[in-house]
Amino acid sequence: MPELPEVEVTRLSLVERLRGAEVRAVRMGKPLRWPLGCDPAQLVGRRVGDVTRRGKYLWFGLGPREPEAAGGLLVHLGMSGSLNFTAAAAAPGPWDHFDLATDRGLLRLTDPRRFGAVVWSSAPHEGAAGRLLAGLGVEPLEPGFDGALLHERLRGRRVAIKQALLAGDIVVGVGNIYASEALFRAGIDPRTAGARIGRARCERLAVAIREVLARAVELGGSTLRDFRDAHGMDGAFQREAQVYGRAGLPCLGCGAPVRRLVQGQRSTFFCGRCQRR
Repeated sequence: MPELPEVEVTRLSLVERLRGAEVRAVRMGKPLRWPLGCDPAQLVGRRVGDVTRRGKYLWFGLGPREPEAAGGLLVHLGMSGSLNFTAAAAAPGPWDHFDLATDRGLLRLTDPRRFGAVVWSSAPHEGAAGRLLAGLGVEPLEPGFDGALLHERLRGRRVAIKQALLAGDIVVGVGNIYASEALFRAGIDPRTAGARIGRARCERLAVAIREVLARAVELGGSTLRDFRDAHGMDGAFQREAQVYGRAGLPCLGCGAPVRRLVQGQRSTFFCGRCQRR
């Protein structure tokens, strides 16, 4: 599933190429998770503004077209989606569900499982977009996310810390791979109840989350199966993973076998010796 690093990598690969582009045509494929929310013809003639990110969502601002006001498209990649931007795209395949043709090229959403979405709203905080973004936690790569905030948000949380991180209401976009990696760096057992993690360990965890996510963005995200950036390039972070996907292999810190367990139907990888409850 594309997480914050993959979505940020996608944004970075698109923002300069799309800013100022004029929409020439829109093609809708099979229905996605939610309806578009407008007549596709209303998008034609608009110009793309900035491309921003909130958690795992991308917002493509679209300038006004008389008599319609400005608005934008909120895009989610779902479990297996990717965006590709090309000067001349091939004919759409069965997994290509949305095309935004511009005077600079074609932006295409490909999503084999169709859990992705493209939703029109008048602003990110209004309409369908506002409802989807409401309740998201703090951005981990922006000012304001630190150990003190994490400790405050974990107060009273009896759920395991790994699941608390994945929930998205404390900190947004950490994701399964990155939660396992950050907890390993911070030396925290993923089964530890959130409320049991003190201030000092919360600070270590906040630092680890920022470092892991920043490194993942630098390496183009993680490609385990489907993810590609808008240039069609794979991510490489999975090659540096210290625990994720390494069950039974020696821990890079102490040499003990890396363990795997299932939490909330997601695989968790950790070292029982280096990570303490």
